[in-house]
Amino acid sequence: MANAVLVSPYLKSICVLFCLLVSWPVLAQDQTATVPSDPDFAPLNPDAPLDDLPDMEVEWPDLSAPSTGAADDTVDVFADFEERYGFADDGSSEVEQGDVDQDAAQVQAEVAEEGLTDRADTAQDSMEAQRYRVVVTGWPDNAAIAGRFAELSVLESTEKSDANFAQIKRRSESDRDLIERLMRIAGYYDAVVRYNIDASPGQSGLTVNFRILPGAPFVFAKIDLPGAEQLQDPDRPIVLQSLGLSVGDLIDSDRIILGSAAMHTAMLENGYAFAKVDEPELTVDFEKYAGDLLLPVDPGGRYVFGQVRMNDVRLFGAKHVQSLARFDPGDVYRLSDVEDLRRALIATGIVSTVSVTPVPTGDGEIADLAVDVTPARLRTISGELGYGTGEGIKATATWEHRNLFPPEGLLRVSALAGTQEQAGSVTFRRNNFRKRDQVLNASLVFANIDRSAFEARTATLSANIERLSNINYQKRWTWSAGVEALWSQERDAVGLIRTDDRESFRIAGLNGFIGYDASDDLLNPSKGFRLSARLSPEYSWSDGGHGYVKAQVDGSFYQPAGERLVLAARGRLATIAGSDTVDIAPSRRLYSGGGGSVRGYGFQRIGPRDVNNDPVGGRSLAEFSLEARVRFGNFGVVPFVDAGNVYDSSTPDFSEFRIGAGIGLRYYSSFGPIRIDVGTPINPQTGDSRIAIAVSLGQAF
Repeated sequence: MANAVLVSPYLKSICVLFCLLVSWPVLAQDQTATVPSDPDFAPLNPDAPLDDLPDMEVEWPDLSAPSTGAADDTVDVFADFEERYGFADDGSSEVEQGDVDQDAAQVQAEVAEEGLTDRADTAQDSMEAQRYRVVVTGWPDNAAIAGRFAELSVLESTEKSDANFAQIKRRSESDRDLIERLMRIAGYYDAVVRYNIDASPGQSGLTVNFRILPGAPFVFAKIDLPGAEQLQDPDRPIVLQSLGLSVGDLIDSDRIILGSAAMHTAMLENGYAFAKVDEPELTVDFEKYAGDLLLPVDPGGRYVFGQVRMNDVRLFGAKHVQSLARFDPGDVYRLSDVEDLRRALIATGIVSTVSVTPVPTGDGEIADLAVDVTPARLRTISGELGYGTGEGIKATATWEHRNLFPPEGLLRVSALAGTQEQAGSVTFRRNNFRKRDQVLNASLVFANIDRSAFEARTATLSANIERLSNINYQKRWTWSAGVEALWSQERDAVGLIRTDDRESFRIAGLNGFIGYDASDDLLNPSKGFRLSARLSPEYSWSDGGHGYVKAQVDGSFYQPAGERLVLAARGRLATIAGSDTVDIAPSRRLYSGGGGSVRGYGFQRIGPRDVNNDPVGGRSLAEFSLEARVRFGNFGVVPFVDAGNVYDSSTPDFSEFRIGAGIGLRYYSSFGPIRIDVGTPINPQTGDSRIAIAVSLGQAF
């Protein structure tokens, strides 16, 4: 070892000396010597363009294709749902890989026969950006697959923008993988997808051609639902039928996921408040083109509703919540009833969030409901500004507290200032009074009205109970019933001559309303019809006292005439029977004209007039409207024709109709259409304006 250590330095010195001797001629050359003339060693030209980089692209292995390796290779058939469809992959759904060598060889032969390749046509290999289009052939008879591809495709989402060849190729490979995944979702596990990129014949740009060879579809050989035997009769057949899958059906992952969710819902709808459905497991046999589905279920017990539990009772208590429910303790538990109660609590307007959770009581199969609510802001200050032809400008300010008198006792104070009307009001409103959707109202209103039809200073006290539609619930049947007392000083015409004296009226009356709504939307109906009737017997203590009855009938009809067109028609008939016109307070008579009546005419301007050409109202009324609602996205136009008149008799004679026509504009917002109608009178009376404008929320009828 000592000799080896001593020799090493000498060997190293000899090697260094040998290298110096060999390299000396080169080192001794002039450093300015030129490089040999070999073109591969030509001097660099800084102005010359760079050569294209060599192709360094490496094809990624297709990990989604069935492997022909070990028998325990698996493929996850549910990986394509991801969070987009609300189902996360936990690795529990697998496909057992069988021997597919023979099938793979057969598919490759079909590919060769079709002349398809797994490469792009490099004749178009260029860094120049250009347009392209996508063509896919070979989809199976399943419209959902093609639609989902169009939604998720990288190529489709960027088709309108230019891209160079390398970008198009990368997108094509991504879309090829997407098509393969979609085919597996649809039950085609042997599908082969090939693509090429070619110049489009006769036009500029490229065409990305995808060709799909679906192969044989895979079907269910067995469907096993362990735990379903715990379901009671007659619930078992209902729940099993909701799955919607049978042996022999095509294996469709969408249907598996939707079916398992439907079966879970069916159990929750039939009393199984704590039912569970595990993740589906699918085992596929590639030799038999079939698969076995395992879907474990745990129904748990069958429950009935118990009591409502609440920890936070600042807004209302459990008793009030129970009054909103469409079920009673002891009824079979149904998820739809729980969801309906949650929506009813949101509709109160005094809660911001609601959770309703079943809780087992331990006392038999009874499930109480734990209700947790988060209070919303209860006080609101709001303002409105509007204008109407014949009504002038109006500005309204409102303060309200929506739960000042729990539960759901609202107090509202409003003030209105306008060119023709000034008013102040105090309103009490209790929603869900004694039962759901029933409302108690009471109000005191002071108003000063100065219109061409009449002048009045009034104080009105009224109260009613009603069941009407609202933004959250459009009801089929609606009604209201109430009482009203009114004190008024009004200026009127004697015959056809208007007087300067004011006459006092003290009026008491009852009012009733009933309506039937068979339309499809509260603010923007497109089909169906509506009918309603009002009846108001009143008694007036003026000039010895007079009694009369006011009645009104309304009807409207809606008919779609295409995707963008709705035809709508409306009619109204009204009468006052029992007293002459002069014995009825001017503010209680019938009037016509305006945005909610006959458009094109001023507010209340249609009907008999006095010597000053001011309307005096009447005892009967007839109105009709027809319009065509044409919609373009969020906007629309509405040509319309309205007709109507007011008569001094208690029965309309349908003569001398005043006709108005015009066109409206609509903006369809998230809370309903906003309308602007511009109309003109076709056969105006003396003094009628040539243009009338109406602006409001919702359609005219």
